[in-house]
Amino acid sequence: MQKQIQTEMTGRLADDMAYMKETLSIGKNFDIVYRVIHIGGKEACFYFIDGFCKDELMEKLLQYFIGLKKEEMTDDVHEMLKKHMPYVEVDVNAAWKEIIHNLMSGVLILLIDGYEKAILIDSRTYPARSVSEPEKDKVLRGSKDGFVETVVFNTALIRRRIRSTDLCMEMMNAGESSQTDIVICYMDSRVDHAFLEKIKDGIRNIRVDALTMNQESLAECLYKRSWYNPFPKFKFTERPDTAAAHVLEGNIVILVDNSPSAMITPTTVFDVIDEADDYYFPPITGTYLRFSRFLIAFITYFLTPTYLLLMQNPAWIPEAFDFIRIKDEMNLPLIWQFLILELAIDGLRLAAVNTPNMLSTPLSVMAALVLGEFSVNSGWFNSEVMLYMAFVAIANYTQSSYELGYALKFMRIINLIATALFGLWGYIGAILLCLLSIACNRTVANTSYIYPLLPFHGKELMRRVFRLRLPGAKK
Repeated sequence: MQKQIQTEMTGRLADDMAYMKETLSIGKNFDIVYRVIHIGGKEACFYFIDGFCKDELMEKLLQYFIGLKKEEMTDDVHEMLKKHMPYVEVDVNAAWKEIIHNLMSGVLILLIDGYEKAILIDSRTYPARSVSEPEKDKVLRGSKDGFVETVVFNTALIRRRIRSTDLCMEMMNAGESSQTDIVICYMDSRVDHAFLEKIKDGIRNIRVDALTMNQESLAECLYKRSWYNPFPKFKFTERPDTAAAHVLEGNIVILVDNSPSAMITPTTVFDVIDEADDYYFPPITGTYLRFSRFLIAFITYFLTPTYLLLMQNPAWIPEAFDFIRIKDEMNLPLIWQFLILELAIDGLRLAAVNTPNMLSTPLSVMAALVLGEFSVNSGWFNSEVMLYMAFVAIANYTQSSYELGYALKFMRIINLIATALFGLWGYIGAILLCLLSIACNRTVANTSYIYPLLPFHGKELMRRVFRLRLPGAKK
């Protein structure tokens, strides 16, 4: 049976309750609860989602409203709120679309006979875990809190760090069915307002049924250009201090409900490489940590393709490095050994994610023994190849960004294949392809991905490469 569609309330409680019952399928949905009471001689009805409202608050509100006398009531809903609403977060609305949306978001709805507007009491509380330090974005020193799946908690963590009236947090939503809450955080005097409007328009124009993958779904809807460049267009972080720092720099931070991370835009390659640990240590230590990550990222890309090239041309190996030659017999060509191990490393990573904690240690030991020792003894792989691939696998975790790690991995595989097929020219061509992929990439704001290198800005480049004194620090 087709449900009737109304745009606004009638003010007659019986008719409004009938519409709510039909629209919300109250007889089927056990968690949509309603309670009919009398408030000051008027019949009224509460609607709320079980599990989203605070029980103690509900009891106090019911006790207060039931105790109101007929002579204390007024015929105007706004006057009633001023005199007899013992709660802070309250609004009124007559549009059914907004009323239903608020109810489904956990807001308590109060309908009173004779009032043509519903009273919306925001007493919701969501199931949430503690704001503990995220597993991925850990730091040696610094704050130990992290974002959770409740967007209101996440905005509070940023507000706690930026106590400025210039900080704006705008609420939007996307998804025909999910109506997912999206919060845009920015400093009004520092943000690029043209880019801000572009982001808002992009969210308004999203035509999807639901943001099933939260921020990744939103990112793909906002950035619709070429997908084949693997270098990340957004930076993701689960650290409130990192998000707050980017807001203060004039960037936009996007929080999506049900996601424990913030999406930062616009993002350059230098933003992706940055980590919080760089700033929680003195400048010289922070600079060392930053250069270590740069160097290790450089090595992870060049190590295996360069080794493959040298093994194809043994005469190029300096005498001092003659020990790197493969002494044992090769049953598989080097290129196949590298490619198989690239796939095997991802297989082990996926297995580790899905392994119960109680079994992770013994299975890790077993995998190390079987895949390490026995695979070399059986002749599938050479020990040199296992050593270099083990370094690459571990070194990938020096980058906090999964997207950047996989971008380097894809470029490394392309270099391996090109070197195996075309030798030195393939090696050089693959390097040029990697450099062009970085240089020709564009941010979501359509600015240079490698700024301040291009366009060149010396002072900003020094700040990006070296960990300098924080602003305001005394010399």
